[in-house]
Amino acid sequence: MSRPAERMAESSEITLEMRPRSRFEVIDVRRRALEMCGSTLERYPWQLYCSYHTTAGYLDQNVAFRLNARHDGVTPYLRAYQAIFPEGAGYRHDELHLRKELSDEQRRTEPRNGDSHLAFIGAGLRSCVAYHNRANGPVYFIDFDGVNGACARRRVTSIVGFTEERVVARERFRIPVAAQPVDAVNLKDPSLGLFDRIQTFIDRHGVVKGRVQLTLAETDRRAGLTVNEYETLLMQHDLRDVICNPFRFMVKQPCRLLASLRRIRTRTMTCTRFLRLQRSVSLLVSECASTGVSRVVHGKYQSPILVQWGLAGRYTREIDFCLTQFQ
Repeated sequence: MSRPAERMAESSEITLEMRPRSRFEVIDVRRRALEMCGSTLERYPWQLYCSYHTTAGYLDQNVAFRLNARHDGVTPYLRAYQAIFPEGAGYRHDELHLRKELSDEQRRTEPRNGDSHLAFIGAGLRSCVAYHNRANGPVYFIDFDGVNGACARRRVTSIVGFTEERVVARERFRIPVAAQPVDAVNLKDPSLGLFDRIQTFIDRHGVVKGRVQLTLAETDRRAGLTVNEYETLLMQHDLRDVICNPFRFMVKQPCRLLASLRRIRTRTMTCTRFLRLQRSVSLLVSECASTGVSRVVHGKYQSPILVQWGLAGRYTREIDFCLTQFQ
């Protein structure tokens, strides 16, 4: 008598901890997951990768594919952004004595990593990406700030395997923006009510595991989205300077590097700027281990951020919200 086929769970989640060996590191987390957890997630046709850091994340799968999805294809692309945003180039974010939110103790240990934040944003890294499970293909966790002084930083990433995702809710939000061409808006700001509304949808539809996708409306141009640290000096000074002049912090480089940058821009970029700001970002929805309540999962300093480099009609921008359930 034949045994009934084992039913695969709707989704499965694992969490990996890493300690980078250098400030810039490219780690194949798919291989790391296989070594540490076996083939648990390999049964699923889709895998969602989630980073909880503002200077370390993932490339969109299509971008990685265009870069050969190999270490020797991805690394030159990332190194180019490190050249545009070199370490210690006079970022306001790194002037720790101006950071009012920091205590004296924090100022002694806080990394001066304005370059890493801007490289993350500029290169189009994402905190949350879905990869179609291709045989033997690497998935790279990219860290621009893996070491603070002589100390390796603790990095955490979650991986969720799933078969498909079902849309359970959609809504359009209007986000007020400043009456000035260049601005950055923290979408996690409680005064906007966006995250409260998202939690209402998660509770109403009983989503256990899934994701939230925030997408700029088709009519909203000269704007983009990212997930990063909404720190005032970084957002209102450093990022603003880069939007006005992408090479603001770049030191003089050999012509060979500039030629390489032009080729990379032609091959991988769809906008007129070196900043690969996205039209859409994703956020993982998962159960809290301590409460069992599902919610948007993100790192302590992570916020979805709307960035504009042109005036918005009626000083608002529209964002489409989509909540999905993994199956």
